[in-house]
Amino acid sequence: MNRRALMALLGAAMAVPKALAAAPAGARPGIVKPPRLRSGDTVGLIEPAGFTDDAFDLDMVKETIIAMGLKPKPAKHLVDRYGYLAGTDADRAADVNAMFADPEVRAVFATRGGWGCARILPYLDFAKIRANPKLLIGFSDITALHLAFAARAGFVTIHGPNAASSWPRFSWDAFRALAFDGATPTLTNPEGHEDRLVQRNGRIRTFRSGKANGRLLGGNLTVLSTLMGTPWVPDFEGAILFIEDVSEQPYRIDRMLTQLSLAGVLGKVAGVVFGQCTECGPSGASYGGFTLSEVLQQHLGALRVPAFQGAQFGHVASQFSLPVGCRAEIDADAGTIRLLEPAVR
Repeated sequence: MNRRALMALLGAAMAVPKALAAAPAGARPGIVKPPRLRSGDTVGLIEPAGFTDDAFDLDMVKETIIAMGLKPKPAKHLVDRYGYLAGTDADRAADVNAMFADPEVRAVFATRGGWGCARILPYLDFAKIRANPKLLIGFSDITALHLAFAARAGFVTIHGPNAASSWPRFSWDAFRALAFDGATPTLTNPEGHEDRLVQRNGRIRTFRSGKANGRLLGGNLTVLSTLMGTPWVPDFEGAILFIEDVSEQPYRIDRMLTQLSLAGVLGKVAGVVFGQCTECGPSGASYGGFTLSEVLQQHLGALRVPAFQGAQFGHVASQFSLPVGCRAEIDADAGTIRLLEPAVR
């Protein structure tokens, strides 16, 4: 090696940040924990996707936040409408940026999902967002924000009910444990109480036995699959992939899981949890077609990692809150998700 090349290498080594230089090979930087919520905190309300055009519904949203012991702060464009979106892409993104820059706001709730979060990703100020870690709460189309934040912001967000969700006791207790108490619970489906010999509700189905741990990444399968090939997807190496969906026929689930497989995602993960797939049966006559369970068996059973179906998250009233980016351990035989670290500080 000549002197010029040697000096270039030495210069590059000296330019490595101390935190990275001290990190062991293969280690990922520690994820940042947003501050926990406390009674009396102000939280922002945004609509980064679809719009809400009923004043009664928005009143219910604000009252729900107040019932949590928090103070709602509506975004500037919360009641806007642009086609089927809650305002223009630039305005919806401006609301997200403003809420993370606002020192009064301690967390940010999406009021609803729909479609549109992916459209605002290029307009988000991730330097500003990274500098102001706060809990972002929501699910469904909000998956696009969770994934982008995991890729670009470096702090925990919560895949949980939107502000306009019904918030039954199960959902509220699960969210409060994470966001207020900083707890690390083991998430287990509630026991069924049907008048039948064998309970149908709350069941899980194991595709591959065993336990696995990794950071939780995922959300809505449709949203995740449409983000493949974009710069807004985090690295799934060693992750616990959790996915759910609504109103999708088995062949569409097959198509999307095939896409994740071909994109290399399924080959990277340490484990998979498929939650609820609401209204995902075949439409019309389907003789000879695959059922959802058969599709999942084909894709998840073929993986050499623990995988199960039926965890209580997705488009259902009672659902877990899952901290995106936190480490967790799954037990595919018991159908549990055990958090290994708190979501907040």
